[in-house]
Amino acid sequence: MDDYNLPFWIYLAVVTVFVGGAMKKILASHLSAGPTLVAWLGATVLVERLWAFCLPAVLLLVLLAVVCCVRSGSGTGPPPGPPAEGKAVFITGCDTGFGNAAAKHLDSLGLDVFATVLDLTGDGARALRRSCSSRLTLLQVDITQPQQVQQALLDTKAKLGLRGLWGLVNNAGVCVNLGDAELSLMSNFRGCMEVNFFGTVSVTKSFLPLLRQAKGRIVNISSPTGDQPFPCLAAYGASKAALNLFTETLRHELVPWGVKVSTILPSSYKTAPSSNNAYWEQQHQQLLQSLPPALMEEYGEDYIAETKNLFQNFAEHANPDLSPVVDAIVHALLSPQPQLRYFAGRGLGLMYFLYNYCPIGIRNRFLQKRFLKKTLMPRALRKQDGSFVSLRHSQQTSNRTNIFHKILTNKWLLPR
Repeated sequence: MDDYNLPFWIYLAVVTVFVGGAMKKILASHLSAGPTLVAWLGATVLVERLWAFCLPAVLLLVLLAVVCCVRSGSGTGPPPGPPAEGKAVFITGCDTGFGNAAAKHLDSLGLDVFATVLDLTGDGARALRRSCSSRLTLLQVDITQPQQVQQALLDTKAKLGLRGLWGLVNNAGVCVNLGDAELSLMSNFRGCMEVNFFGTVSVTKSFLPLLRQAKGRIVNISSPTGDQPFPCLAAYGASKAALNLFTETLRHELVPWGVKVSTILPSSYKTAPSSNNAYWEQQHQQLLQSLPPALMEEYGEDYIAETKNLFQNFAEHANPDLSPVVDAIVHALLSPQPQLRYFAGRGLGLMYFLYNYCPIGIRNRFLQKRFLKKTLMPRALRKQDGSFVSLRHSQQTSNRTNIFHKILTNKWLLPR
């Protein structure tokens, strides 16, 4: 300890602050994880080089203070954008959740909000009428029904007059998947695609002429499951993957028209109906009633019940504060330079960094640990082992066996 002098400890503190800043930005930034990390680690290298040129410690600390002030000042709020007053925004899926919260907030900012709901007499519609101004227009629309989408377009045109539509927020979506892909009904796959993908495409195509007229914005609410293979969410993830690629393609095609397109990727939030335990129980019972006896025997009712319980637990611990997603929607609509992608929630930047830049083994382990921590294997696999063992114990035993085999054969690079 005596070998290290004061400049060394100052140097260590500076590097620690910069590396810590990098990780903080990965967790909180709307930017993608890669560029954020590169920028901050680049700053770390720069500081290290300045130190190598023997800059006085006081000057280096002043430099650090200036950088921190600039960074904190630049992150105090969204940059000034186009004035909200007089602009019109069309939002789908406003009965509950992100759509409902976004409609209220955008109305409070002075925008003319067209909000679609499935039920004009439902709780969500009544809450919007109570909370919003007379500028709000409620429309009953099921986005999987082309006739209803076209009627909503006609109603919107009639109210806009000669104005174009500034923003389209494609928020409506469903998650009707529960369990392994083999256990999932084909109706689940089709249902997710109909709402999350085809319905969004239908609305977007219908309203694009109005958006091109205003050189406006398209904001699609997607999910990290469309980019990463979350276990037991194959149907939902596949529909969001299709949406993500459609959004990326649309962004390139609309550049000449001046229409900007953004994707918002929320983390786990409490939104109906997934925050309701009765919803998961209903999904579970429907799955049990529809499974062929052979599949039920192979997987086991206890394995399926564990999956349901894990989903329930995950939903119960979701974030009830929807403001990060609402703030991202506002930024995407009103910022002069909206981001291509918004990571709305803690930990998403880190998750994407690990998925994009880490070895596949680390990625898979992270997904398993962070999402569904299953302990049971399917019943058929348990019978093969001859015992009622947990998945985790089985994996540990397999690893020990492999190491022992390598020691005996003296071949540490056996082919996989």
